[in-house]
Amino acid sequence: MLSLVTSLLFLAKGLPEARPYHPSTAEVAAAYARADTISLDSRAKAAMLTLNANWLDGGKAFWYRKDELGGKGEFIKVEVGTGAKSPLFDANRLAAALAKATGKPVDSTKLPFRTVRYVNGVLRFDTDVTGYEVDASTYELKRVDRAPRPQREAPWSQDLWAASGDGVPSPDKKWTAHIAGRNILVKGPEAAQVPLTTDGTEKSYYARLQWSADSKRLIAIKVHVGDRNKVYLIQNSPPTWGPAKLRTRIYDRPGDTVDTFDIVTFDPATKTAYTAAEPLDYGELPLLRPTKDGTHFTYEKMDRGYGRWRILSLDPMTGKTTAIVDDHPATFVDSTALIHQDMEKSGEIIYSSERDGWHHLYLADGNGANTQITKGQWVVRGVTKVDEDKRQIVFSASGMDSAEDPYFVHFYRIDFDGSHLVPLTPAKGNHTVQLSPDGQELVDTYSTVLDPPVYELRNATTGAIISPLERANVAELMKSGWKPPTPFVAKGRDGKTDIYGIYYKPSHFNPAKQYPVVEDIYAGPQDSFVRKSFSASDYDQSIAELGFIVVKIDGMGTRNRSKAFHDVCYKNLADAGFPDRILWMKALARKEPAMDLDRVGIFGTSAGGQNAGGAVLFHPEFYKVAVASCGCHDNRLDKIWWNEQWMGVMGPHYAACSNIENASKLKGDLLLMVGELDTNVPPESTYRYAAALQAAGKEFSLVIIPNSDHTAGGPYGERKRRDFFVRHLLGVEPPNPNREVPPKR
Repeated sequence: MLSLVTSLLFLAKGLPEARPYHPSTAEVAAAYARADTISLDSRAKAAMLTLNANWLDGGKAFWYRKDELGGKGEFIKVEVGTGAKSPLFDANRLAAALAKATGKPVDSTKLPFRTVRYVNGVLRFDTDVTGYEVDASTYELKRVDRAPRPQREAPWSQDLWAASGDGVPSPDKKWTAHIAGRNILVKGPEAAQVPLTTDGTEKSYYARLQWSADSKRLIAIKVHVGDRNKVYLIQNSPPTWGPAKLRTRIYDRPGDTVDTFDIVTFDPATKTAYTAAEPLDYGELPLLRPTKDGTHFTYEKMDRGYGRWRILSLDPMTGKTTAIVDDHPATFVDSTALIHQDMEKSGEIIYSSERDGWHHLYLADGNGANTQITKGQWVVRGVTKVDEDKRQIVFSASGMDSAEDPYFVHFYRIDFDGSHLVPLTPAKGNHTVQLSPDGQELVDTYSTVLDPPVYELRNATTGAIISPLERANVAELMKSGWKPPTPFVAKGRDGKTDIYGIYYKPSHFNPAKQYPVVEDIYAGPQDSFVRKSFSASDYDQSIAELGFIVVKIDGMGTRNRSKAFHDVCYKNLADAGFPDRILWMKALARKEPAMDLDRVGIFGTSAGGQNAGGAVLFHPEFYKVAVASCGCHDNRLDKIWWNEQWMGVMGPHYAACSNIENASKLKGDLLLMVGELDTNVPPESTYRYAAALQAAGKEFSLVIIPNSDHTAGGPYGERKRRDFFVRHLLGVEPPNPNREVPPKR
């Protein structure tokens, strides 16, 4: 039954009272067909949605492929000094040469490749069949071996800091040191190789050697082995016939005792050792960088729990360390956004910090003096280029223009001392840039979710336009009736902070109907996730086609706003911004009464799987149906760096945020999915959640995807996700692939 408020909203808009959208079986089957094809259909009606600048002559020119509808296109060369355009090559001559070589007709507007390599007047490209080199003056073809396709990387495994046995000579060539049998041997002027250490063991060994510039000190990293606990994956259905296979690897998790490191300096002449006063209690084998004058080394130290980050200076003569940079907020240092660049000539360091409440750039002189470069209630997003000679930085930032969406990224230039801030990409929208190799020019791409991309060539010093390049062609797309998602802003839990999101309607939207709502969630604190740029195709639209209004929101606890906005996640990942998300949807429903907030579903993968799996535990009064894929359902079971980054060191808050510990709170309908070979979040996280639900006597569904890594489910999982929402939110049976014809109602 519709609420009185909803009924009044429909009357206020001059609409009859809405009826809940409950499609027939035939309508659902048609919706599935649209969902399968809508992305491809939409993409085919748009062209020039990307422009990739391929730089030539050290940055004096570049080329790009100008895409047109129907798969047509041409290759354009641009002279950066003037913006003058010309064909990169004679497409007709090249097509004729290809036709002669292959014996098949070749359309010069549909050449069988999308990218080329152009060096010293020679074009190199690969077709589906073979590779070719072309002399750009004669257009003579030469068959060559196709460029090898990049191989998929092996699953990540933790570095065990194996010691190198290679000899490390001192700068003056008088000494050579190497590691053998977990200890250090050194060969001096007398040519006799003698042990420098004898205390190395399997659990405490030396792993890296480095000499001071004056050859008077040898610096070694000593590893103290932690738990090195293992995670196990079982491949139950290997591609070749035979029994299941077990995969094992080292995998540190919150609460584990991890490897720690001592920095030890040796005087090889006297065999005297100095151990740095403070060991590294967390992280990777430290990288020591010699200072400009060669008297000291600098290195980073992130404390366990991410509560303090430092750049330390080590005196190799004494082992004494002093802090050059010391960042110790009350909550966490965000390592996923951290910027650290060493200046080779001056010895200065550019780094980032949120110490004033916003993510900004700072300059350290190497002697303990720190000055702030950027300031204001906005966020530095990254450093694109540092020109040490000019003492200038090109960087990206968002939120500087209060009239714009605070997530829109723009690019700026600023001097090391914080003066002469110059906007390089002033047009309204979300920007990306491609900087020339010499840093003098940039290709600027900008758009919004509503406005298609524009491409411009700009001066990277002044931001002035050298030449317009292209605009996306979306005329056919717009004629087809396609609609982009709609941005919406509402106040968050504090009644003051703006929360940003977008929403999608089905293409067959009927304003006289009321549609269930489905949230696509990912509340990982390592970024923000609502799309800000234009796209002709979007996964969430395919879900909307089934008969839902789909929403995507960045609640508190995600990144790219103020430090206070971000800190909501600290030791509190179960929050996931839900109070803001719920208020946002309620505010949108007042504008769009076709939203049925009595029928709300949610889905997500990885951290989003944790969020979706927690929504029906912690907010079952609002979220009624959830699909959680490869979720981190208890932060104690997942990788240490991601979880201690936001949750800190182990404490009772881990259990309080756990979906597994709170499984008995489940209300509504829940589908869990997991890939059995997940190398990111161990599958046991999902299995333990399932076991806890069973122990609590709860009803739920579990789908295991054989032979799959970290996944949203793949094609099979996609159908299960759709079916679950259609069945539990729309109240109809989805199409059954085991039957040729869907059953009639």
